[in-house]
Amino acid sequence: MSTATTRATARGPQRPAPGELQSVWLVAEREIGSKLRSKSFVISSAVLLLLALAAVIWGGFAANSAGDDRIPVAVTSSTEGDVRDVPGLEVTVADSADDATALVRDGSVEAALVPDAAGGAFSYKVVADDSAPTDVLQLLQQTPNVELLDPAGAIDGALRYLVAFGFGIVFFMAATTFGATISQSVVEEKQTRVVEILISAIPVRALLAGKVVGNTVLAMGQIVGLVAIAIIGLAVTGQSELLSGLGSPLVWFAVFFFFGFVLLAALFAAAGAMVSRQEDIGATTTPLMLLVMAPYFLVIFFNDNPVVLTVMSYVPFSAPVGMPLRLYLGEAQWFEPIISLAILIATCLGAIWVGARIYQNAILRMGARVKLSEAMKG
Repeated sequence: MSTATTRATARGPQRPAPGELQSVWLVAEREIGSKLRSKSFVISSAVLLLLALAAVIWGGFAANSAGDDRIPVAVTSSTEGDVRDVPGLEVTVADSADDATALVRDGSVEAALVPDAAGGAFSYKVVADDSAPTDVLQLLQQTPNVELLDPAGAIDGALRYLVAFGFGIVFFMAATTFGATISQSVVEEKQTRVVEILISAIPVRALLAGKVVGNTVLAMGQIVGLVAIAIIGLAVTGQSELLSGLGSPLVWFAVFFFFGFVLLAALFAAAGAMVSRQEDIGATTTPLMLLVMAPYFLVIFFNDNPVVLTVMSYVPFSAPVGMPLRLYLGEAQWFEPIISLAILIATCLGAIWVGARIYQNAILRMGARVKLSEAMKG
């Protein structure tokens, strides 16, 4: 028996190298474990979930408090008798049906009871601005006809802003937090030369894929937690109308967020591979940060602009915010989210290819920042 054979026997049988899928999962487990052991990550995640819960509870409390006040309505001399004995209404008598309708238009009252020229079972009808005044109808013993002055504006402006802010801030915070974490992790591994040890055992593409998968699992865990809190909180606080409108958009938001985050994660990892020091990371990640910030500010300032929202819903970097908001507002056709998702998935695959190429070509290069053209050429 040779000396080499004797040494191999003494060490015992060698383990076979892990397969590519196994390598991806090993790296993903490492990423997930390191984050879950980080006190800052656990605390920040808990604070985010608590803030979401507090926002839902506050919204329900505000809605219930508003329901305790008397509801302002306008009537005419001929319909005043129909609400004279109804508690909970603050009645304003207008000179005519047109005057009562004008009070609805300018927001002075929530609804108006005016004579119904069409006749029927009731001598009056309820006129409202953009949605049926359920709180008024519940106080009436019978339900008359309802006429809407502006059916297209069915979503209240404040509610529109809050929903837009919610989608925008969740995507912004998750993408920036985990994206920055990925790029910083890549640079740290380059600085400490740990990456040289890692890629001697597993393929470079498996290392990149594991980082993307691990951080995507963590980000989606936060999104699922936020969606669950929103659904349960809205149901418990009695905000059934808002819950029914948000159900489908929340599901679409989770789907769009998944592919949007994978797209950004691959690019953030590539951006980290192009530098060798933490001090230089801002030079490569700033363009990506701007891409993440743009949807947030656009949806805040232009949530009432259908043209801007339509464009946002088809641009891959803003589709995770723009399309769910349009679905909530009822401005998107049934086929539009499917087309938008197909565009996002195609862009995501392209970003993964570009990110993998940059990562493979730049991950072992130390010293000065690697230029994008050099990283693409190899």
